[in-house]
Amino acid sequence: MLRRLTALGLGLVLLAGCGTEGLRETPAEPGATSPATVEITTADAQAAFDGLGDLSDAWKDRDCAEIEQLTTGVESTIGSRLCAAGRSPGPTAYRDPEFLLPGREDGEDGAWFAVLARKPEPAYFVFVRADGRWRLGAGPIPLVGKAPDVGGGADGEVIDAAADPDTAVGARLAPTRHVAFLTDPAGVGGDGVSGVRFASGDPMRRLLVELVRAPGRVRPDHLSTDVRIEGPARALALPGGGSLVFHALRVVFTQKPGSGRSSLAHPRYRAADVRAFTGGAATTVTGGEILVLATRVAKDATMTTVGMRRVLADITKGSGQGSG
Repeated sequence: MLRRLTALGLGLVLLAGCGTEGLRETPAEPGATSPATVEITTADAQAAFDGLGDLSDAWKDRDCAEIEQLTTGVESTIGSRLCAAGRSPGPTAYRDPEFLLPGREDGEDGAWFAVLARKPEPAYFVFVRADGRWRLGAGPIPLVGKAPDVGGGADGEVIDAAADPDTAVGARLAPTRHVAFLTDPAGVGGDGVSGVRFASGDPMRRLLVELVRAPGRVRPDHLSTDVRIEGPARALALPGGGSLVFHALRVVFTQKPGSGRSSLAHPRYRAADVRAFTGGAATTVTGGEILVLATRVAKDATMTTVGMRRVLADITKGSGQGSG
């Protein structure tokens, strides 16, 4: 049972750096060849989670440089473009956290932990140690299914899937298998050629249907789609096998007018959104939508979407592939 700790007065989606103190590194035994293990304390996790208010203030002040300092990974990618475009992820306070604290066999930078915040609505957050401070790497990732039991101890200690040979491969391949599924039009009927399956009702099934049907819905405009992996995946081993993987995908839509036309007939993005990101109007546009995901990978490699957030992170003029 994980220890549930309550953080009061939280700000938005995000996290403040907590200095360089508090992280313990346990050295290997004398003569051993294995690397030291970084141990994250509940105090570290509580301080990082309590510090989300500083990032909230940065968003309110539109302080893009501070937002960049307080985030990393996918959240830095999202934040840099949203802030430059004058957009915001929206002020939402989270509280009642459960900490998931994996030990990690490497240096201090790269250490990470996850949080399942229960209120106001359950959502995951992932914090990463980068350049000597804790930064928000992903989150919030709203829960869309049942949160799996990660089997934490009294202080929330769990196992990094990378350290468990039985789960490491499946966890590492989860983002690649998502891309295979979402680029397989035959998968709409449930019998795609990729070999990847999601249960009926899973958000990935609905997204595949959307991607397959999207070009037909904007005719006579031309619309192409692409799906890519966005940044690294981090995963926790689950009791009994399998893993809980935190990762992200970028879905890129490029839309241009049909033959003989000088403007889009059915723009995918609102004119106000195009202006915010590009500074003006555009005939051909490329939009980057980021999916931040929590995926359960079962022992038999079956995947289930546990958490999902979808963000319009970028729009560029022309048929470029968006920032990434």
